[in-house]
Parts: sequence; C-alpha cells; structure tokens
Amino acid sequence: MKTEKNILFAFILNLAFSIFEFFGGIFTNSVAILSDSIHDMGDALSIGISFFLEKKSKKKPDNNYTYGYIRYSVLGGLITTVILLVGSILVIYNAIGRIINPVEVNYKGMIIFAIIGVVMNFIAAYLTREGDSINQKSVNLHMLEDVLGWVVVLIGAIIMNYTNIKIIDPIMSIGVALFILINTLKNLKQILDLFLEKTPQNINIEKLKEDLQKINGVNDIHHIHIWSIDGYNNYATMHIVTKSNNIKKIKEEIRKKLTEHGICHSILETEDEVCEDIECNPNLYTEDRHHHH
Repeated sequence: MKTEKNILFAFILNLAFSIFEFFGGIFTNSVAILSDSIHDMGDALSIGISFFLEKKSKKKPDNNYTYGYIRYSVLGGLITTVILLVGSILVIYNAIGRIINPVEVNYKGMIIFAIIGVVMNFIAAYLTREGDSINQKSVNLHMLEDVLGWVVVLIGAIIMNYTNIKIIDPIMSIGVALFILINTLKNLKQILDLFLEKTPQNINIEKLKEDLQKINGVNDIHHIHIWSIDGYNNYATMHIVTKSNNIKKIKEEIRKKLTEHGICHSILETEDEVCEDIECNPNLYTEDRHHHH
C-alpha cells in the first residue's frame, strides 16, 4: 500500500510541477527548462499509468490470468519507456536547432526555476525511494534523474549568467536527453527480456543443473525451463529421471535447491524410464528423420 500512496503523491507533485515548469521554460526562453518539462510531463504520465497498472498487478490470479496480474506492472514500465524515448528524441531535435541559431535566455529566471526544481524533485525522489517492483524502481529512477537534471540546469544557468555563452542552454538539454535515452534503452532491454521469456539474469542454468544432479536419487534432469513474470518472481518446470521410490522426498529437496537459486514456483515431473523426447535422446530423432525421407 505504501508503494501506491507514494506513487500517487509523486504523480500529483510531478504533474503540477511540469505544468509550472513548461511556463517557466517559455518565460525564461530556456530550452533546457522546456526539455526538462517534457521529461517531467513524461514522468508524470508514466507514474499515472504505473499507479493504475500497479494496482491492477496486485490482483490475485483468476481464470483469465492464471499467473496473476503481475505483468501489468511490467507493461507500465514499457509504456513509460516508450514515452520517455519519444520525449528525449524530440528534445535533442529541438536543442540542435538552438545550437545552430542561439537565442537570448533569461538567466536570472532560470536560476530561480532551477532552485525550485531541485527542491521539488528531491522531495519526490525521497518519497518514492522504497518499493521493489520494476515500476517503482523506474519511477524512483525518474525522480533521481530529475534532481540531477535540475542540478545541471542550475549550474549552467549560473555560468551563463556570468559569461553569457548562450550555447550552454541547448547543450545541457541534449545532455539531459541523452542521459534519459541511455537509461530508457537499458530499461527497455530488461522489459523485452521478460516478454521474450529469457532466462532471468540471476540464474545460471548450468550451475543449477549441476546442483540438482548431485541430489541423492536423481539420475538425470532435463527440460529445464525457467522464466520470470516480472523480474522478481521466477518460475521453473523440469523433468526428473529417478528410480527412487520416495519421490516426495526428492521433490522436496529439489524445491529447496530451487529456492536457493531464486526460483519461487516450480512444476516438477518425474519419470523412471528413458525420455523419448528429442532433447534427451538425439539418436531416436535422427533415425526418425531417415524414415520420413
């Protein structure tokens, strides 16, 4: 519940602030502030989506979603990521125009806005620091980025105030945008790995197989499939070949091992003869192919 309250609060704070900031950018004529307002607006939207989907992702499994609704949380992350990608590309495009044709900027106004920006975003970052869903992490990451972005704008505004080098403004906004872009792409990769059912990063299948085959009574293990619902909850299915009569005990030991490897939910099938599956016995497969030709 804590996560949700914090997310909602951060959403309201961010939305109000990004509107205030948008006008600030127009008033000071600073593209760095404008670019930050687009970034913040993106964050606010994504937090709103996160809030809605985070609530949904807490729903218990039912007949429509037998795994529960956890992936909705990941979907929230995906939508956010796309919003930020588009936003940062637009910012870079605009800033390049400003580098080619520099314009006058109101530095004093910029300094004031940047100070408010640092303070507001620091509060929002502090509020969203707890929680463990991918969503929560990405929301918190946005907040920290916002604080950094504003610190950069503040330093830049102070330098411009004393030197009148106009080009600093668009260069800063490109810096902020590139930073967002790189982080967003990293986030995107994580999300796509989940959707493509890639083996979770923290799991080493070779080592897992080795550990399981050491268990007394286990002759062989194959058909290991491991995937993750949201980057935290990992699932596994596998076939165990065993001659043992005490299958319950063997399964218990395997489950214990799996938990050590970070797998919380597993489906174990036992068999006592040779598995006729291609993966286990390639010879069967090749003979089969010859018959068909």
